[in-house]
Amino acid sequence: MNKDALKKLLDDIYRRKTTPGKALQQLKRLPYEDLGFARIDHHRALRGGVPEVIYCEGKSAEQVALIIQKMRRAGSEILATRLDRGVYESIKRSVPSHGEYNALARALVVRKKRRTRRIGSIVIATAGTSDIPVAEEAAVTADLLGSRVEKIFDVGVAGIHRLLDKIDRLRQARAVVVVAGMDGALASVVGGLIDRPVIAVPTSVGYGASFKGLSALLAMLNSCAAGVATVNIDNGFGAGCLAHKINLLGEPEEDTE
Repeated sequence: MNKDALKKLLDDIYRRKTTPGKALQQLKRLPYEDLGFARIDHHRALRGGVPEVIYCEGKSAEQVALIIQKMRRAGSEILATRLDRGVYESIKRSVPSHGEYNALARALVVRKKRRTRRIGSIVIATAGTSDIPVAEEAAVTADLLGSRVEKIFDVGVAGIHRLLDKIDRLRQARAVVVVAGMDGALASVVGGLIDRPVIAVPTSVGYGASFKGLSALLAMLNSCAAGVATVNIDNGFGAGCLAHKINLLGEPEEDTE
């Protein structure tokens, strides 16, 4: 249930296209639906602008499939993250045919309808090719929420001329997501070159002294570039959500009447 769905439901009651009883059946699932092993927050999109998202690690295939089924019945768009291909293959028959599985991002998207318009501009840049899976998770997230996303891969500081070739594009974005492992230096470099918000995403890519992303995380947290914010290690989803919300600030207010 989101603002558009609730507004339509109220409008249908007003125009007598549905009955109060039928509307009540839909509203009964607010604010959450108790499955025993999970309490699905159907109210989240209405409250915070981003729907409940399924984090699949640690969940059985049966649990993931049931949550998807219940969210679809409630009229939600589906984003399932950290969904390994093996689990996806085991639940594939229960997923609608228009569902889209991104193997790199390990993410499943099921839209209510094909989105014809995307807003604003987000650029997602990676330091290396090995950082792409985390960047894809950010891109899938922001795209589902309705942002226009452009991806620029493998522009790390070891060959900074590759980044400088794209600097004009970075400066035109409303928000830039920088995904980097190893020394995590790309976020500071980008932050020092543009006047846009930079969301730094450390990845667990790197040799032993990278400590599975801790080195990149600390480097990004200690960035001397102004306007750089850092999310958790490998948290492409969090970066995609934050970038989308920043992107929304550039849009005119919706008419709620």
